[in-house]
Amino acid sequence: MERISRRIAAIAESATLAVDAKAKALKAAGRPVIGFGAGEPDFPTPEYIVEAAQAASAQPRMHKYSPTPGLPELREAIAAKTLRDSGYQASPSQVLVTNGGKQAVYTAFATLLDPGDEILVVAPYWTTYPEAIKLAGAVQVDVVTDEHSGYLATVEQLEAARTPRTKALLFASPANPTGAVYPPEQVVAIGRWADEHGLWVITDEIYEHLTYGNAKFNSIATVVPELGDRVVILNGVAKTYAMTGWRVGWLIGAPDVVAAATNLQSHLTSNVCNVAQAAALAAVSGDLSAVDQMRQAFDRRRRTMVTMLNDIPGVVCPEPLGAFYAYPSVKGLLGRELRGRRPETSAELAALVLEEAEVALVPGEAFGTPGYFRLSYALGDTDLVEGLTRLGKLLTEAQPAH
Repeated sequence: MERISRRIAAIAESATLAVDAKAKALKAAGRPVIGFGAGEPDFPTPEYIVEAAQAASAQPRMHKYSPTPGLPELREAIAAKTLRDSGYQASPSQVLVTNGGKQAVYTAFATLLDPGDEILVVAPYWTTYPEAIKLAGAVQVDVVTDEHSGYLATVEQLEAARTPRTKALLFASPANPTGAVYPPEQVVAIGRWADEHGLWVITDEIYEHLTYGNAKFNSIATVVPELGDRVVILNGVAKTYAMTGWRVGWLIGAPDVVAAATNLQSHLTSNVCNVAQAAALAAVSGDLSAVDQMRQAFDRRRRTMVTMLNDIPGVVCPEPLGAFYAYPSVKGLLGRELRGRRPETSAELAALVLEEAEVALVPGEAFGTPGYFRLSYALGDTDLVEGLTRLGKLLTEAQPAH
């Protein structure tokens, strides 16, 4: 008999966390590694949020079990914040507070999908989606996009991938890893297509506040109201408020979906840490001034990164309009000789870059599209420029393939 169940043995390690861990280990060993791997703001959590957590930790009621779906005041605040930020109206009873956005993702798939059900996922996709879909026993059907379309899927592509077994569409805008933001007319077209075919839409809105230039976030749940109770919204405080370590996310859905998801959570984790919930309450109830300051910094770094990447021969980087990632194609560099080697894949090239330039980034294989790199620009300006300078210097040495 196998020691580890096949179901769990089939799960891949998070590639982004693995790259980040390797970069930190090399740094601890004295190597000046610059990591572009983790999607984590370099800012501290705003002080008013920290103070709310400190105050909560002294309250005896916060030392006890609390309702599985979340503190009532937090669920109410999330419903109000959702109406404020995306125009979507939900009652507090339709909110389930989860241990981070990842648990919201896993719970949504586990609640909606049965073994054999198909779910359409636009590639490149965030690394956790496939593993959570596998755990639900469902079948992921990729809809592949590339740099020429700005990583945006069309209704025609989605329709070509749909089969009688298709139950749901996973929609993310702004998207990780590409930074793609769908224009409003495309959000409407995709939502109406999903409604026409009776599909569920699971919409990941964790980067809703991180858009740049003329790009704007549009919630598919709001702009296509006819989806009704067949839409599930995933969100959290991690990216918007620099709260990655606090682990508070949420799921918003129809009453029967939330009731079922709450039953699952009652056996999985009980309630989310009450002190973290108090911090999240301060975050979603407060104004967005601290968020705006962070977004301005991300925007500055974004423009620097895109310019420096596109200056490297063989690299093509579309302008990301949301989140805090760039997703350049490095297909033009594969097969070229570089420092005595000839990397044939983006994974091999990323390993060479880490070794030779001491720059850590995540290869496209992790996101379902080989031939690309994902670089986060949620790190400090100085490190960003130094890392990209090292990367450019190394990659410029690549000899043309014969």
